[in-house]
Amino acid sequence: MQLRTLGRSNLRVAPLCLGGNVFGWTANEGASFKVLDAFVDAGLNFIDTADVYSAWVPGHHGGESETVIGNWLKRGARRDDVVIATKVGMEMGPDRKGLSAAHIARSAEESLRRLQTDHIDLYFAHRDDPSISFEETLGAYQKLLADGKVRAIGASNYSATRLAEALEVSRELGLPRYEVLQPLYNLYARADYESALEPRCVEQQISVVSYSALASGFLTGKYRAPADAAKSARGESVIAKFLNERGLRILAALDAVGRRYGASSASVALAWQIARPSITAPIASATTVDQLSELVAATRMKLDQAAIEQLNTASR
Repeated sequence: MQLRTLGRSNLRVAPLCLGGNVFGWTANEGASFKVLDAFVDAGLNFIDTADVYSAWVPGHHGGESETVIGNWLKRGARRDDVVIATKVGMEMGPDRKGLSAAHIARSAEESLRRLQTDHIDLYFAHRDDPSISFEETLGAYQKLLADGKVRAIGASNYSATRLAEALEVSRELGLPRYEVLQPLYNLYARADYESALEPRCVEQQISVVSYSALASGFLTGKYRAPADAAKSARGESVIAKFLNERGLRILAALDAVGRRYGASSASVALAWQIARPSITAPIASATTVDQLSELVAATRMKLDQAAIEQLNTASR
């Protein structure tokens, strides 16, 4: 598996990142362990989670995904074989959100404890926090980096303008910079990233790890008619958002390319991102080993220019 470097850090990752949002939620601990084992066995090494996963579930408080990953590591997975990314900033409780130095320091310790490790490889600001200065936020990260508790930092859900401002503060004050951006990006949602964020990231040598790479499952081809809403808890929202003329055109293109390559729509959609020079690794999640196999297959696909252009045209 050819590894890719994250920004200007010394972290090297495979071209697909396993999303941990389902661990401890739609995948119980046993199922999560099977997916994680199969992921590493396939030669992949990049796992993404967040402290807030899965606080949106009744009875959950956040930290469930990190806890599952920590238990998996404790069970015997080699820590040095994986690059683990987690995040801070989303609301974890009253007065428990944002990017203040105090909240970052406390949250990092809690994530380390749940993950049962002494370091976080890549620590993301989960979303921008304009109420806190970049100097304070980046200063908090600087201390974590100096203490060896974090190896690199990243920004998620930042606009191009705010990302540029953060990079300028890093340069002017000698503070650590965001080496990775995690934006929303997929075949359906292209405009925001490609118009402003992509040029900035290419110029500044910032790696991009895109989330919702399969558009909440729509790009797997699972939802093709209103009746398909019953296929999952999020089916209605997926259909309301994506099942339209453009969405169906994208599915048709995925089907056509998939037939030519003998691959699933999910594999093709991820392979399209992997082939884009600015994308280091799309993030996709799986609750079963069978689902994971479709994701892994994308890392072995080499789409030709005709296939890429067919997908570009359909999704334009």
